[in-house]
Amino acid sequence: MQTDIEIKVSPRVANSPIEIKRIVTRALGADVKSVNYVRVLRRSIDARQREIHVILLVRAYVGENPDNDSLIPVIEYRPVDGRSSAIVVGAGPAGLMAALRLIELGIKPVVIERGQPVEQRQRDISVAIRSGIVDPNSNYCFGEGGAGAFSDGKLYTRSRKRGSVERILGILVQHGAPQEILIDAHPHIGTDRLPGVIARIRKTILDCGGEVHFGCRVNGLVIKGGVVEGVTTSNGQEFHGPVILATGHSARDVYRMLNGSGISLEAKGIAIGVRVEHPQQLIDQIQYHNPEGRGRYLPAAEYTLSAQVDGRGVYSFCMCPGGFIVPAATEPEQLVVNGMSPANRGSKWANSGIVVELRTEDIDASSSNPLALMELQERIEHHMFTATGSLVAPAQRLADFVAMKPSQDLPKCSYAPGVAPMRVDQLLPMAISRRLRAGMEIFGKKKPGWVTNEAVVIGLESRTSSAVRIPRDELSLHHISLPGLYPCGEGAGYAGGIVSASIDGERCAEALAAWINN
Repeated sequence: MQTDIEIKVSPRVANSPIEIKRIVTRALGADVKSVNYVRVLRRSIDARQREIHVILLVRAYVGENPDNDSLIPVIEYRPVDGRSSAIVVGAGPAGLMAALRLIELGIKPVVIERGQPVEQRQRDISVAIRSGIVDPNSNYCFGEGGAGAFSDGKLYTRSRKRGSVERILGILVQHGAPQEILIDAHPHIGTDRLPGVIARIRKTILDCGGEVHFGCRVNGLVIKGGVVEGVTTSNGQEFHGPVILATGHSARDVYRMLNGSGISLEAKGIAIGVRVEHPQQLIDQIQYHNPEGRGRYLPAAEYTLSAQVDGRGVYSFCMCPGGFIVPAATEPEQLVVNGMSPANRGSKWANSGIVVELRTEDIDASSSNPLALMELQERIEHHMFTATGSLVAPAQRLADFVAMKPSQDLPKCSYAPGVAPMRVDQLLPMAISRRLRAGMEIFGKKKPGWVTNEAVVIGLESRTSSAVRIPRDELSLHHISLPGLYPCGEGAGYAGGIVSASIDGERCAEALAAWINN
């Protein structure tokens, strides 16, 4: 007999399978010898009160053994050599999951990626940090794995209506991600583990007869009779087949190519702000209500903060406990930062984007330019770059930022290219800075101790999502005026994060397959 039961235990007990089994056995009123196995299905931390609890959903096997130790069914990917081809532009989460789903559906994926495989991409990023020179095709946003590959591998999502989150997590586990991601309420893989998972997905695609082309940038669509039949690339090649366009949120040249070709686009709201870094010990103390911090059994604490200021949201984004701040520009003369964490979340810093919502009506209402918000984003990034003339980032102590005061010096921080004390509150557009400061004051009241000069504010956090939406038909998922073109994932404006982008990739693959087979 299998029985699922939820239990609330201390962090120490949650780390002891023997004690978990004892508590479950007692709760079921069973003989300890009859409970053969206890499997944790779900794990979350309840830190709302001073006494911290871990909530576990477990499955007890009473009088029987589990069939296997795996929590997931294994998908069998069969060869697709000689089958109809489909073009997948972009090897981020949306593109890779689209390619795997195409294989399941008997279609050969041809993946085209402007950047490099994760192994080379890691080296290119290291060079950029040391030299301050960004490779416009291989960086923290572009390359195999997309922007998420080097930003923690966060897998938490609320996008459960469009597809199976569990299926996506299962595919990641099948390709080497730890089984803990199937259990934790806020799962993550870690920026040190995720590249290996991505490389194994690539191997599956190639082993099944799919193609992956790196260093290959799409610069045009092949359109015949009003139908997209392929793409052209910067090296003069053409690839033929219907197209899943999964370029990620920073492919500005693709948006310009589409707009220049008269293809319908829409401006889309974004968020812009800063990255705030605290000592992890301080965040542990605040979140776990304990001056000693997290202790032996709790993970590095994370937080989620939000407020409304003058009709716009101010909120935390991509919070990275035990992590690092990294340069995320995709072109020269841009200053953009992002956060990442290794699997163990073991650094002494905690960082998060703190951003302000920008809507389409916040730009010139008379503008019909679908790239207007993207161009505003670019101007702010360039302005922040000119403050130092390099990847060295303007920075200000947090309490000074809120008080609109200069910081004479700065605490140590994780941002490798370095920081310079500057008035970040003045470098930002006035409306963004004002709302940020007001939001931070609210956060400080919600989380006493959060607004402190032990923390540092670093500019600029601007790549939270795409500033453009590529409109598509809600049923067929192809572009509203171009059959054969499937805008997909974050870059098309239909996802936000690894899991939701992956789900959208699968949906577009299924829609493309249905179109081919009709």
